Amino acid sequence: MLDELIEKRKKALSESEQHKNRRNELNALASSHAKERNKLNGQTREFVEEAQKNKELRDKYNTEVKELKVQRNELNAQANEYFGEIESFKKEHSSFKRNSSVKELQRQIESMEFRQQTEVFSTDKERELIDKIKQMKAAIKEQEDELEQNKDLKTKLQSARDLRKEASDIHDRVTEVAELAQNHHDQMVEFYRKADQSRESADAEHKAFVEAQESADEEHQAFIACQKELRDYDKVISGLHNKKKKSKVTKEQRQVRQEAERIFELFKGGEKLTTEDILLLQRSKLI
Repeated sequence: MLDELIEKRKKALSESEQHKNRRNELNALASSHAKERNKLNGQTREFVEEAQKNKELRDKYNTEVKELKVQRNELNAQANEYFGEIESFKKEHSSFKRNSSVKELQRQIESMEFRQQTEVFSTDKERELIDKIKQMKAAIKEQEDELEQNKDLKTKLQSARDLRKEASDIHDRVTEVAELAQNHHDQMVEFYRKADQSRESADAEHKAFVEAQESADEEHQAFIACQKELRDYDKVISGLHNKKKKSKVTKEQRQVRQEAERIFELFKGGEKLTTEDILLLQRSKLI
């Protein structure tokens, strides 16, 4: 029975070591997943912060675009008033009636410039559009040169040109700022995309961390159970050892007693005893 218990204890000890080693491996794996998860969460926060910065810049530039467009439109409206007066003059003088309205040409130019700014064209189409704008501007210049022969019209033309030039400069700034706004919008979208990707990866790492941690906890519980089983075996085996040892001592004592009684009988019969015989009789309390 004792040998059987010892074998069972060896098996329990082996299982205990296996559970402990597996627990340690899983804890290390869980720690690795947690470290990677934290790293990815940090990246996600950085990406979101960058996205927010670009969003703020995009909104800032979009606001500036709106304000610039208002200024541009106001200047164009003032210029159109002068051009309207000039058109009225042209209608009253037959020599100008054959020409297209400067105001109408300018309206077409603004429309085409707006299309150039907001629509996507092939290289050839965009070049064609730019050429048309140049032709119309040349036609306006030709008419204005003719109108400048009139002193009053020359003053109005100059005022209209100044306003149109200022509006054109603002339009260039509108295009520039609109491009900046679009660039920051694209960067914002890209950073949000990266944030989503790193967040998904962090979630996967967290899931792996939880699974590894739960498995480690299971292995730890199994290790604890094995440790309890080992303590139980130790108690039983120790008890059996003590019982066996006690039995052996009792047997030896009985043998010593029998030997002492034999020597004592010899002593009573007058036999001469050795020193060892006398010490044995004393330990047995026979003398």
